[in-house]
Amino acid sequence: MQRLIPLIVLFLCAFLSSNTNAQSLKKRQPLPLVKYNSNVNKPLTSAETAMLREVYGAALETDILSRPQRLKDIKNILRNRFEIIEISNPRDQKKCTLLSEVALFDAYVKTLKRDVVFDMATFNPLKYNFSFYALGTHMYRVDHTNYFIIIKSQHQR
Repeated sequence: MQRLIPLIVLFLCAFLSSNTNAQSLKKRQPLPLVKYNSNVNKPLTSAETAMLREVYGAALETDILSRPQRLKDIKNILRNRFEIIEISNPRDQKKCTLLSEVALFDAYVKTLKRDVVFDMATFNPLKYNFSFYALGTHMYRVDHTNYFIIIKSQHQR
């Protein structure tokens, strides 16, 4: 009987270990490949170049423009995954992170500043540490306005 107890314990440990591993493998789904709209193949506009220059400064050429995939990802953000909408009805407005609570992306340009006045036409989303590469869509509110910034997931279609 005493020989049987260690065998039973060993069997249970092996069974529980394999069962736990099998369950964790089932939960992990591979991320779908990012599908790009054809507009990311077009050259940068002068406005997009200005946005990039504002955020990346002297590193623009080496860290963005000379890296085709990185440039394509940024074009995808600016052209397809970033949107500003106005929601005037307070009942339709959701509680979300305020723009003033989002850190600046000043890793390249230490003197980068927040806009004093929000302007939809000139707003540069690259200046902020938005959740660009999160799995879901994220929404942020421009302080003291009815404007909401939407960052769509790159895995959504």
